[in-house]
Amino acid sequence: MNSLSARGPGRVELLGNHTDYNDGVVLSAAINFAVTVQGEVRADRNVTLHSTISPQAVCEPLSRLDKQTGDASWANYPLGVASCLREADYPVEGFEMRISSDLPPGAGLSSSAALEVATACLLMKLFSLEIAPMELAKLCRRAENDFVGVKCGLLDQVSSIFGKRGQAVYLDCRSEKVENIPLPPQTELLVFHTGVEHRLVGGEYNERRERCFAAVRALGVPALRDVTAAHLEAARSQLDDLVYRRAAHVVGENERVFAGIDYLRNGDGASFGKLMFASHASSRTNFENSTPELDVLVDLAHEEPGVLGSRLTGGGFGGATISLVEAERAEEIARHLEEKYTARTGNQGRAYLCESADGAA
Repeated sequence: MNSLSARGPGRVELLGNHTDYNDGVVLSAAINFAVTVQGEVRADRNVTLHSTISPQAVCEPLSRLDKQTGDASWANYPLGVASCLREADYPVEGFEMRISSDLPPGAGLSSSAALEVATACLLMKLFSLEIAPMELAKLCRRAENDFVGVKCGLLDQVSSIFGKRGQAVYLDCRSEKVENIPLPPQTELLVFHTGVEHRLVGGEYNERRERCFAAVRALGVPALRDVTAAHLEAARSQLDDLVYRRAAHVVGENERVFAGIDYLRNGDGASFGKLMFASHASSRTNFENSTPELDVLVDLAHEEPGVLGSRLTGGGFGGATISLVEAERAEEIARHLEEKYTARTGNQGRAYLCESADGAA
């Protein structure tokens, strides 16, 4: 069989930080930086993986797809997808796959979900599988939850699959409703990688989840989605301070998403941008998933003419910020932020002007 290829875009989270696993709502966008995979069927029932990030190929028998460690851990994302497809009784056989990416590594732009989605799309092509888009997103999430071991929500996979050029992706994580909403006219998205790598395989992400779930138990509700800011404030004395602040971030993010949807529908980029700044302030104070470098960058963006809003994007703990900027000033803003960030921190950060993009193909 001739080689086939598939592409899974990365994503930026515009509003709705850490709301997805709390049955909340989120706004994101697929971007024109992506993971691309190319592959073909093998006759020997082995899975062989190659990546531009590693000189060492990974080869596993289809009958026993084991989790990799160390320098080969990048292979767990496609191996997890293959394993989950087989567990769901999809007829996946041996295959060989080559992986490349132009996503900035460690920036928190969901390269893991992009790789999962690209792998799943390639295997659908290679083995003539029919999988509905939401089912595909859930399968890729299962690979990350159960095989890789990161208890992520559904946001990243949905963003990579349901993206539309010029539009945001709205996801209601409870109803699993997905809607595309136009982004403000005459604006662009500016991703700035701080130079501090973003990592989620560790205790910080899972600790934040557990604090949120502790608030849910204390408040006697199904999820933080069911809590308003007023409700949370009235119950503050019942909660440990750390649990309260973690919950306050998620509750506030849900409210910002609902407000942000209205602003997007009205083409009001300035008001939407203010919500982005407020979101980052909450990440800094309540959720504590920011870093000094992210904070400096958002502060610099706030001072820069033409920046409507800025915040960390993704899980936090390093990585990148996302800014909504006036299109006519975008290149100038990118240059200024690079210069000022390096002067302030000594780090060599990098700005990426992005377009919102169509989903996986």
